[in-house]
Amino acid sequence: MTASTTRPVRPRRPLHAPGATRSNALPAGAWWLWALGLATAASRTTNPLLLGLLVGVAGYVVAARRTDAPWARSYGAFIKIGLFVVGVRLVFSVFLGSPVPGTHPLFTLPEVPLPDWAKGVRIGGRVTAEQLLFALYDGAKLATLLICVGAANSLANPARLLKSLPGALYEAGVAVVVAMTFAPNMVADVVRLRTARRLRGRATGGFKAVLQIGLPVLEGALERSVALAASMDARGYGRSAQVPPAVRHTTNVLTLGGLLGVCAGTYGLLAAQGAVYGLPLLIAGLVAAMAGLRLGGARSARTRYRPDRWGARAWLVAGSGAAVAAAMIWAGGVDAEALHPGVVPLTTPVLPLRPAAAVLIGLLPAVVAPVPPPVGAPHSKESQ
Repeated sequence: MTASTTRPVRPRRPLHAPGATRSNALPAGAWWLWALGLATAASRTTNPLLLGLLVGVAGYVVAARRTDAPWARSYGAFIKIGLFVVGVRLVFSVFLGSPVPGTHPLFTLPEVPLPDWAKGVRIGGRVTAEQLLFALYDGAKLATLLICVGAANSLANPARLLKSLPGALYEAGVAVVVAMTFAPNMVADVVRLRTARRLRGRATGGFKAVLQIGLPVLEGALERSVALAASMDARGYGRSAQVPPAVRHTTNVLTLGGLLGVCAGTYGLLAAQGAVYGLPLLIAGLVAAMAGLRLGGARSARTRYRPDRWGARAWLVAGSGAAVAAAMIWAGGVDAEALHPGVVPLTTPVLPLRPAAAVLIGLLPAVVAPVPPPVGAPHSKESQ
């Protein structure tokens, strides 16, 4: 073989996600759809092993793809809120009792006598292992829902979410974005003030420190929200144009009817017996709402600069959450006992393999989503 026919063998580069820039950043809606898919899956089960797996999937994706922006630091606060919810649910079960019968008493509290009109309600009394386990499963489900919402708050840029909203929802969009930026910025202010107090040699814990930190935190978050609303108003955000009355009335009917259909369909999907009628109602409501929002967008003269584009990676991220939700709904119809372990009699929860494998699909964003720069690294002009 001559030298002219030989070709150097080029090593194959491994497939990996690109670095995050302004041009390839995922739309905020993709992250919210992924998180809502995980939350829907969590609402269909009380199995603590599956709930823990959902929390682990959400936490891994957040750790792998969150930035150092202020809203990205709110995930830890949502975890603490979830643990607080579990604790409150257990306390209520101990002091207010539970309708779950139990044969394994743990301890007995002094019971407060109540009048006859308060039948079915008790304060104190016997506490069983069955009722505590039932309360733990119930609180863990709600905590997982909160943690999934916290994952979306940590990964989705609120400003990009506002830019992606239809023009007809500009008023609700401003309120939603201000509300979504309030909590993450408040968490960032708490961290900043606690660090400043620690450097000055002051205490960062205790009731007195909380009172001294709380007022500046609330004041700063409120000022930032007011400044955001004022800047949006100064740029003409929400300026409306004249449209015929017939178009305006049709828009109101379609939008209101579509949103009612979306609410009813979502409730059907989250309920235990509503999956049959929930999906058709949800699809019909989405179609009507999108038609109404498209007509209503003609009233808004708002312009868009560099609108977010839904590429293949965004669809994969959103589709992974939808796949997890669909698989959990299907598993609930096939083997409901595995998703809802019993507490009477006491049984050890078992991890069902198929739903667990479906939950692992939620890890896809950690592979396909663009990689943000390391925390503390200087940002390039493209990534800002």
